[in-house]
Amino acid sequence: MFRISSKLALLAASLAPALITLLAFPALAQQAQPTAPQKNLPSIIVTEAKTRPMTDRVIATGTIRPIEEIYIQPLVDGLSIRSVDADVGDEVKQDAVLATLNDDSLILQKSQLEANRAKAEAGVAQYKAQVIEAEANLADAIRQRDRTRKLGQNGTSSQSQVEQTQAQVEVAEARLNAAKQAVSVGEADVKVVDAQIKDVDLNLARTGVKSPVDGVVTAKNARIGAIAAGAGEPLFTIIKDGAIELVADLSETDIQKVKLGQKAIITIAGGTRKIEGKVRIVSPSVDATTRLGAVHIVVDDESGARSGMYGSAEIIITETTALALPLSAVTTAPSGSVTRKVEGDTVKQVKIETGIQDGGFIQIVSGIAEGDRVVAKAGAFVRDGDKINPVLPGSKAGADKAEADRAPPAAVSN
Repeated sequence: MFRISSKLALLAASLAPALITLLAFPALAQQAQPTAPQKNLPSIIVTEAKTRPMTDRVIATGTIRPIEEIYIQPLVDGLSIRSVDADVGDEVKQDAVLATLNDDSLILQKSQLEANRAKAEAGVAQYKAQVIEAEANLADAIRQRDRTRKLGQNGTSSQSQVEQTQAQVEVAEARLNAAKQAVSVGEADVKVVDAQIKDVDLNLARTGVKSPVDGVVTAKNARIGAIAAGAGEPLFTIIKDGAIELVADLSETDIQKVKLGQKAIITIAGGTRKIEGKVRIVSPSVDATTRLGAVHIVVDDESGARSGMYGSAEIIITETTALALPLSAVTTAPSGSVTRKVEGDTVKQVKIETGIQDGGFIQIVSGIAEGDRVVAKAGAFVRDGDKINPVLPGSKAGADKAEADRAPPAAVSN
């Protein structure tokens, strides 16, 4: 016990000068105290508002169809098909012969009509001869009547003889008129036969089934030996000029943005090639049930696309250069859009006005300026007025933060 007390006394004696010094100089005592550590701020990734090219587009899907499809029917019924000169996939020119019909019956019919015409012409010649004879008889009857009248004036001829010669003149005139009418009838018969011959010639020309336009054959129903009929299936189906289009349905909201002539980028299902197209028709009405309207987009016929294929199109509404932020940095609510602007190390929630959306970016119309920093992820756990340590994505700290965010949470030990 004595040893412990003596040791404590010696320790107190050694510390006494230091305590006296601290008591005598309070400022030195305050400087000797260690500085309190500053509270660590959370590292939050931020992004800058930058000007970038922006494209407003509407996505549409639909089916490739012909712009104009032509059905080729035979113009002469009841004739058998002699030959077929075109097949599916052939490119044909206007007036090209696709198939030929058997014309034997038409040739025979034309021969019969030509014989009838010769007979009708002979009848006309005979009627004309009768007209000449009737004219001569009429002239003779008129001379007889005139002579009889002179004799009657002299008292040599009776009144009955004068009347008889007048009657003979009238008969001769009637016969002449009848002969002339017979000539007219005969000439009309000739014209009828001529018309019938022309009709046969037309049918003979139509035995060659021709394409009315340039195009591509997409279907063929013609078979050699089959009887061609205008009321049946078309012998051939042709896409006029090979022109095709994508017919897509758009919602009533999107279709309001689409205008004639706008450019579109088309992708065929299962393919990666981008095909350039142009809006040809925008439907003036929207289906009352589905609330969809059709848009027709012309597709390059050399693109490899085929009628019936399924495809999608990006219709370019407008292209501009504007201030933009990543979508992840913007929170949208019914009351409007906001972002978390970072001023120094302080978070400030600001209201913004947004415009078009392009991929992962959205146009900022107002609310912030170019170069302003905002919290990159709107879902970060920061509130208005919070203090943070802003970290840019490209910096080392940003890379470490991103790696930490991706790392799985550590297991909690007991």
